[in-house]
Amino acid sequence: MDKYNITGMSCAACQAHVEKAVGKVPGVESVSVSLLTNSMGVEGSATSEDVIKAVEDAGYGASREAAEEAKSSVNHLEAQEKALEDKESPLLKRRLVSSVVFLVVLMYFSMGHTMLHLSLPKFLDGNHIGITVIQMVLAAIIMFINKKFFVSGWKSVRSGAPNMDTLVAMGSMTSFLWSFYMLMQMTRDVTDGNTKAVMAGMHNLYFESAAMIVTLITVGKLLEALSKGRTTDALKSLMKLAPKTAIIERDGAEVEVPIEEVKIGDIFTVRPGESIPVDGVIIEGGTAIDESALTGESVPIDKLIGDEVSAATINRTGFIRAEATRVGEDTTLSQIIKMVSDAAATKAPIAKIADRVSGVFVPLVIITAVIVTLIWIFAGQPFGYALARGIAVLVVSCPCALGLATPVAIMVGSGLGAKNGILFKTASSLEETGRIQIVALDKTGTITKGEPTVTDIKPAEGVTLAQLINIANALEARSEHPFALAITRYFNENRDEHQLADIEIEDFEAVSGKGIYARLAGAGSKGELFAGSVRYISGIVEVPEEMKREAESLASQGKTPLLFAGGRKLIGMIAVADTVKDDSRSAIADMKRQGLKVVMITGDNERTAETIGKQAGIDYVASGVLPDGKEKLIKELGELGKVAMVGDGINDAPALTQANVGIAIGAGADVAVDAADVVLMNSRLSDVAAAIRLSRATLRNIHENLFWAFFYNILLIPLAAGAYVHFMKGWSMNPMWGAAAMSISSFCVCMNALRLNMFKVHNSHHDKRSKHVIDGAKLNSIIGITAESIESDENPGDDKGKNLHEVKENLKEDIVMEKTMKIEGMMCGHCEATVKKALETLEGVAAAEVSHETGNAVVELKEEVQDDVLQKAVEDKDYKVLSIE
Repeated sequence: MDKYNITGMSCAACQAHVEKAVGKVPGVESVSVSLLTNSMGVEGSATSEDVIKAVEDAGYGASREAAEEAKSSVNHLEAQEKALEDKESPLLKRRLVSSVVFLVVLMYFSMGHTMLHLSLPKFLDGNHIGITVIQMVLAAIIMFINKKFFVSGWKSVRSGAPNMDTLVAMGSMTSFLWSFYMLMQMTRDVTDGNTKAVMAGMHNLYFESAAMIVTLITVGKLLEALSKGRTTDALKSLMKLAPKTAIIERDGAEVEVPIEEVKIGDIFTVRPGESIPVDGVIIEGGTAIDESALTGESVPIDKLIGDEVSAATINRTGFIRAEATRVGEDTTLSQIIKMVSDAAATKAPIAKIADRVSGVFVPLVIITAVIVTLIWIFAGQPFGYALARGIAVLVVSCPCALGLATPVAIMVGSGLGAKNGILFKTASSLEETGRIQIVALDKTGTITKGEPTVTDIKPAEGVTLAQLINIANALEARSEHPFALAITRYFNENRDEHQLADIEIEDFEAVSGKGIYARLAGAGSKGELFAGSVRYISGIVEVPEEMKREAESLASQGKTPLLFAGGRKLIGMIAVADTVKDDSRSAIADMKRQGLKVVMITGDNERTAETIGKQAGIDYVASGVLPDGKEKLIKELGELGKVAMVGDGINDAPALTQANVGIAIGAGADVAVDAADVVLMNSRLSDVAAAIRLSRATLRNIHENLFWAFFYNILLIPLAAGAYVHFMKGWSMNPMWGAAAMSISSFCVCMNALRLNMFKVHNSHHDKRSKHVIDGAKLNSIIGITAESIESDENPGDDKGKNLHEVKENLKEDIVMEKTMKIEGMMCGHCEATVKKALETLEGVAAAEVSHETGNAVVELKEEVQDDVLQKAVEDKDYKVLSIE
């Protein structure tokens, strides 16, 4: 998306006109103009010259956003920050102060003298013409000070798109010209000696209204500018976090350089209390990093060698050396700023109603004002009275409130999300998230921690806990299996607590498809050690029935039991599992309280999936779902309601794209983050409910703003026109009060949006259930049919079953044959995934269904593949192929 800065816009009508003008440029696919940030986003192949010319032809100014011209440098953040600076308020303040000085004098000569009977210089006593001329001159000065209304209003009329400035200019100028006409009439009356007519003429002057209208609108514009400035505070505060310098190592010495000179691969140093200058990886030292500026997480995170650090976070404790991995606009900070600013530059679907109204609002108001004036004239009222009603209609109407209703709420909402580590990429995603009815969760890395953890330790009789862990660590330290890493990690983390010690081993051997063998160093045959599955160890030593039952119980809980033996006797058992994250259960409970249906999607077998689902509190579990099956399942769920897909892996990307809203865990793969609509920087599942909660609050705020904007105009335009004059005992709105009301309207919209800053995104006490209830039976039906990747013909009489059967048959047309492989050595879901990946990467293999429980792999072939090729692919991964049929 190309971004432009737009100048000269004053209301929603301007915004609509610029969008319409640029939308006609050949090559422009989409355009979105933000009245809030005076910016424009354009997608397509149109050149910037053509886009800028279209804007200028429409009567406005345009320039490429500075940040787009500084992509290679961190200076683009400074450019963006400068673009967001409130340049309007200082100008408006000067205009307002100057206007008020002259307005006070004007009001003294008009209302002060005639209504309050304040004294005037003697030469003006009874000099009505002189007093009127002074009023005219003062009004003209004030109108000149606020000439922007007249210049902009005239330009918009000339370009065929009148805006709010047109209404203000027409109201003020009409008041001035009518008063000037009355002045000329008064001079005629003086010449004719008609004193009574001169006195009557003094009461038909509107010079003070002409001046007051532009002054009061300037007050409103100032309040609006100040409140609009506050809506971008979150974005500006992020930009201010960007470090200006970095200390890097050059030729063996530490040198402080401007941040834009840091290159990928440079080594930088950070001492306690200093900011991390760019994204990098720690290569020396350890510390605690305060990441609250980026993620909202108040507790510092411990970082060691190999851990990543992000620009603008604070080093709290130790000295570290790190290698720069991302600089300039590629840093995490820059990407966050880009997402927040992009969200402000895009347009939420809910804004379309206001946009359509805004596009015709001003012309309708002008026509209404003319009709109102004519009606009162035909009703027999004096021309001055009729004109006052028309002027009141012009100045009381407020298209700005309509134009600001959505973008101010979107800006505040997306900024609040960024403060809490929740990034909405577009305004549309911020709106759509609140409408979600079904949340589909990937299991590994989303609900679970994504890495195996030691869950149970059962020493055999006569063996201590420390002995079992020491031997297990010695054996597993040389293995690369994820389960081995879990055991060695447990050993290192609990070394001091359990007084653990390293044991030397020799002759280490990974027995393909079975387990591990080694010997204690120098112990000979008596020091033989073994590790593996229950079946493998049972063939070496006697395993008590009680231990076997314990192993079965652990397996039923979704855990993998590993047995260890030595000296021809059982040493014990350690169970390993990918455990549920600490906050998953409470996060899922939050989603349920919001009235959402929560579905877990996993490739695990049914028993493991059901166990994890029960631990996490999930009622709907889809097991055995292949990566491509996730996308199909999301599509099926979408028939029931709006679906959010939450994932973190590369294989989740298609499903994230298919869902109404894709939510990526921030610590996940880059491709998942790129495919998602919402990114959770803290990688916490609880932020899913928080994102939905924030979206709903933002939607409520937008509805409030739109209600106010429409209600204000629907109520006050007829009031200004005098429609209620008979019900209000003859009271009619003075044009000055209309200008005051218009000034306050936009300000109220902005201040209402700013209330969102007080919203607590993690407070679930006031959650309301979704009004749209999804049928649980239908949901279970879809999961039951689709989760098996279109391999079941359940409910053949059902239309959905027929449809899925047809899809299956269509897929089967390209399948030449199936081969069933009997494989030994698979012990868990990880083994299944390894074998599956090895087979499906072979040319000619369409798909492979693998089960460690049956020991089978069913391979679907698009073309002939030799058995020895299939066998080699599996055995290269250290599993044994027993047969191929």
